[in-house]
Amino acid sequence: MACAMTSSMITSKAATFVAGQKVRSSVVSRSAATPKVVVKAMAEDKVATVDRSKDFLYFASPQSLSYLDGSLAGDFGFDPLGVSDPEGAGGLITPSWLAYAEVIHCRFAMLGAAGCLAPEALGKMGVIPESTGLVWFRNGVVPPSGEFDYWCDPYSLFIGELVLMGFAETRRLMDYRNPGSMGKQYFIGLESVLGGSGDPAYPGGQFFNMMNFGSKDMDDMKLKEIKNGRLAMIALLGFFVQAMVTGDGPVQNFLDHAASPMGSNMLTNFGKIGGGI
Repeated sequence: MACAMTSSMITSKAATFVAGQKVRSSVVSRSAATPKVVVKAMAEDKVATVDRSKDFLYFASPQSLSYLDGSLAGDFGFDPLGVSDPEGAGGLITPSWLAYAEVIHCRFAMLGAAGCLAPEALGKMGVIPESTGLVWFRNGVVPPSGEFDYWCDPYSLFIGELVLMGFAETRRLMDYRNPGSMGKQYFIGLESVLGGSGDPAYPGGQFFNMMNFGSKDMDDMKLKEIKNGRLAMIALLGFFVQAMVTGDGPVQNFLDHAASPMGSNMLTNFGKIGGGI
């Protein structure tokens, strides 16, 4: 009996290393009659794979699932080009930076989409004066397409925005490289609300999450944000293409299509490329 126990212990310890790699055992299914155990090898520098058989995946591959383990919001295993593969990471383009940059681009895209739609829609509804309800590319953002009488000329306004956004983006980059550092650097007495949460992509706090969204369902809120942000990025691409093809804003494009679906759609608009922008 003692010999059998000793042999079992030796076998158990020896099984912790396979070909110089650590291994992790996980119970996949267990029944009273025949318990089953699956042992998976895991290299020292790789993320452990997890069971994603119940997840909704898009064109996932064994390679992509070896590093996309479902821990990121909006991770559906989709990475056909392997841009998030840690084995191919180099320079500034790292998997962590790509995940962070996507969240930031999503937020800018959602703001941009709302900014493109709101003035045109409110102007057509008569909520704001028609003179201010401009199509997004005629409000000075593309000076050759149209300008607006702001308190200064659009070029000076652009330079001012560039300086202010450059300052904000520099602080954001500093917080990414050293999370929490902005709470230690003096900034007109607002250091306490700029310290962040330790996660640069989701700083939270009084300034960045005033309504305390996600206090009970943060993972669900992150998923909704990334889904809506990806949709907004695609929408903005559509706005740009529509402007070049039809010369109209997205609201007018929608109204034209609603009035005549067969006469105003993607196919009929191909003949209007360069329609006046």
